[in-house]
Parts: sequence; C-alpha cells; structure tokens
Amino acid sequence: MFRLSSLLLIVVLLWFGVANANLITKTSLIKISNSNSITNSKISSETPDASNVGVSRLSVDFSYSISWIDAQPVASGDNQWACLTEALYFEARGEPVRGQFAVAEVILNRVESVRFPDSICDVIDQGTGKLYQCQFTYNCDGFKEVFWDDKAFERVGKVARAMLDTPTHNLTQGATHYHVLGIEPNWSKVYTQTAEIGAHVFYRYNYQTTLRQPPR
Repeated sequence: MFRLSSLLLIVVLLWFGVANANLITKTSLIKISNSNSITNSKISSETPDASNVGVSRLSVDFSYSISWIDAQPVASGDNQWACLTEALYFEARGEPVRGQFAVAEVILNRVESVRFPDSICDVIDQGTGKLYQCQFTYNCDGFKEVFWDDKAFERVGKVARAMLDTPTHNLTQGATHYHVLGIEPNWSKVYTQTAEIGAHVFYRYNYQTTLRQPPR
C-alpha cells in the first residue's frame, strides 16, 4: 500500500512538473512573440515608405550666380514661361543674375497688382502698339525680336522657371517699374525708389495697391 501511494505521488509530481514546464514554455513564447512584435513595429516605423523611395525633393540651396544657373536643368514651360523668358532676354540678358531676377520680379509684381493685366504675357504686351508707346521697349522699338545668343536665352529661361517655381523673391521691395541708369523718366521723380541692381533702378508706387487674390 505504501509503495502504491508512493508511486501515485511520484506520478502526480511528474505531471505537475510537465504542466509547469509547458506553462513556462508558453510564457516564454508569448514574451518572444511580443518582443518580435515590438521589433517589427520599430522596423516598420523606421523604414521609409516604399512610395517615397526615389521621390526627388526640391533643393533648399539657391544662389544668384551664374554657376547656380548653369547647374540647373534646361528649362521649359507654358506660354507664360515663354513670355517671361522673352522679356528677360531682351530686357536683361546682359544683367548680372540678380538683376535678371529683379526684372522678372517687377513683371510678376505687375501681374499681382490690379493696376496691370492679370497674366505675364498681357503685362509684357501692354501698350498702344505705337512706336515707343509700350511698357517694355523691345516690344515697340521697331526692331524684330531675334534670339541670337543661345546661351543667354537658356540662362534667362532658367531664371524665368525659377521665378515661377520658387517662393516669392523680394529683391526690389515690391517694385513695379524700372529704368536704365542714365535716364530719368518723369515717373521716376514721383515714385519711390526701392533698389538699384545692375544697370537698372527700381521703383514702386508711393502707396500700396490692391493685390489680386490669391497672390502668386
């Protein structure tokens, strides 16, 4: 009887041992599983979304320099870009890069003002059609517009593209007019001079005019 009781006790102890071992094993597996879940979660949050891989981002670097302009891809665009490029070629191709941006800024400032037409091409073409009675002299000087300097045309095209694509520049402090150094049009005695860049002097109205909404 004693032997039978001892045998039963041994069986019971062995059963509890196996059960505890299984319990420990399951608990360990749960911990390992949770650990893997945490690790996978970290990997998921730190790994870039596949949809973002290869997406190019705009560079924050910018410089009013020939080297920066030449480093940009060849520009292209719609009719408004073409009009701005044309104006920069004939009005400012001989200017330093900063001066070319300044002239482009005046054109875009006019587009924003209710005093002028609401598109780049219309701003540039504004005038009576008579000799020297227009806003941009190359449009009414009696000479045919010919793009004979390919490199200059490529560069001003890039300036035009940059002005249309990047946040508003403020080289001219809101200027809507400019003239070449050495001349003094009547309006230059009335408007406020804001800057002198390259061969041009820049002006704005003495009071702020209403801007179109939304602004550029």
